[in-house]
Amino acid sequence: MLEPEEQLKIITRHAVDVVTEEDLLAKLRERRPLRVKYGADPSAPDLHLGHSVTLRAMRDLQQLGHHIIFIIGDFTGMLGDPSGRSKTRPQLSREEIDHNAQTYAAQVSKILDMSKAELRYNSEWLSKLTPFDIIRLAAKTTVARMLERDDFAQRFKAGRPLGVHELLYPIFQAYDSIAIEADIELGGTDQIFNFLLARELQRDVGQPSQVVITRPLIVGTGGVQKMSKSLGNYIGIAEPPDQIYGKLMSLPDEHIVTYLELCTDVPEEEIRHLEAAMARGELNPRDAKARLARDIVTAYHGAEAARQAEESFRRLFAVGKEVDVEALLQAAARVALDRRLEGSTVWASRALVLAKLARSHSEARRLVTQGGVWIDGRKVLNPEEEVTLRAGMLLRVGKRRIAQISFA
Repeated sequence: MLEPEEQLKIITRHAVDVVTEEDLLAKLRERRPLRVKYGADPSAPDLHLGHSVTLRAMRDLQQLGHHIIFIIGDFTGMLGDPSGRSKTRPQLSREEIDHNAQTYAAQVSKILDMSKAELRYNSEWLSKLTPFDIIRLAAKTTVARMLERDDFAQRFKAGRPLGVHELLYPIFQAYDSIAIEADIELGGTDQIFNFLLARELQRDVGQPSQVVITRPLIVGTGGVQKMSKSLGNYIGIAEPPDQIYGKLMSLPDEHIVTYLELCTDVPEEEIRHLEAAMARGELNPRDAKARLARDIVTAYHGAEAARQAEESFRRLFAVGKEVDVEALLQAAARVALDRRLEGSTVWASRALVLAKLARSHSEARRLVTQGGVWIDGRKVLNPEEEVTLRAGMLLRVGKRRIAQISFA
């Protein structure tokens, strides 16, 4: 193992919160593998690049010799994580949870060495809690403490529904840390309330408090809201290469550097060089975005898949190496859909009608079956193929009819 001070630099790189560095350094000086917790509720079948920000930090910890415990929140997933939500999240059925959870281990293994990690389901311990246990846990905090959470406080103040089960969510997530005796917990900044509550509950039961490390939240494909499965603005790490590449190429320019820093292994020095070259006008942001897309597709699907995805993306606009992709993007019709449609799943033919690229479903079906439709750089041949509407989605009919979806 590296010296504790050197490990500290690696572990806290790009961190937003570290509670506390002193505690972390003290644990590292024990010179033992620390138990590192990360949890994800299977609210959709895909892990996305937002998850990868923390998973890549966990990979660093794993390479430093620490023990990773990946918790699939099959129990808490049935409650629904209220973090950052302005309304109650729909509760998922046991069947939906099980279906989504089955895909997680394979996806996590794209980043972590799962042969050296521990995969757990929090139903293992949470389903065994008796009503008495739950009352005793709930008694360790107060409603006033819960309303310190911005999302809870805003909903309460505005008179919007706030379910009692949502108040239990942070308590159950905190109990996960007790169950596995976590030394460190990592996650996004939206989880800090839950992580800090875990420190308190661990202390109450006589365990050393975990160190809390939060990582930045990256925006989704629309460039405004955080990447989220429920918002449908995410880039899944198991999505087809063409789809990942196309979504990244539609990312607003101002987020290129952040994605390079948090989602790729491009060296820091090279990122600074790219950033400076773009600022001086010596590098077209489109080319930096292509570098980003190649690196991310390569990481999850390999170099050959990245090459093919790049070629497919160019075909989305026009065949030929000299095509000005940026100009064609700017010329794409911007179609603003009702905000309530964001993240919804529709048939490909319906997407064409919504994007005003077809006047009717019958026309849309004909265009698809004739092989003249691409969605996010991927040719679509089945008019009933299900696609998720997201901000930045690119649809093309023929060579030059292109539309880009937004929401208002």
